[in-house]
Amino acid sequence: MAAIRGEVSWFCCGTAWGPCGTAGGGACGTCKSGNYQHAWPNTSDACYAITHPDTCGLSMSRRGCGFRHYTTNLCNGARVGTTIADCGPQTDLFCGERTCCGSACGSNRIIDLTPAAFSAIGSLSVGLRPCSVDTV
Repeated sequence: MAAIRGEVSWFCCGTAWGPCGTAGGGACGTCKSGNYQHAWPNTSDACYAITHPDTCGLSMSRRGCGFRHYTTNLCNGARVGTTIADCGPQTDLFCGERTCCGSACGSNRIIDLTPAAFSAIGSLSVGLRPCSVDTV
C-alpha cells in the first residue's frame, strides 16, 4: 500500500480511559481507548457502505480487524503503529475538510486513532492533524 495523505482524528471505545467514558468495543469487538488501535474506513462491505471514502476521491485498501497501519503526524514527524479495531471515520462527512500546520496539510479524515495512540503523536486537545498512513 502506498502512503495515503489526509487527516487523523481520535475516538473513544471500550473501557473508560483518559478523557473517555466507557463505550462499545467497536466493529471488531476488541477496541479499547487505552490501546494503540484505530478505525479504518474500509474494513468490510458494511463499513465501506457507511464511510464512503470514494465520495472524497479516495481509494483505500480493504483491511480487516487486526491489520497494522503506521500513522505519521506531518506537523512533528511523530509516528505510531496501531491495529484496526473499528470501522471509521465516516470519511464522506468530511470531504474537503483541510487541516494544516505550517506548510504541512491534509484533507479528508482517513483514520481515527484511540486516545492512547493519538497521544503518542500529538495532543488530544488539538483533535485533528495532517497525516500520512502506510503499512511499513
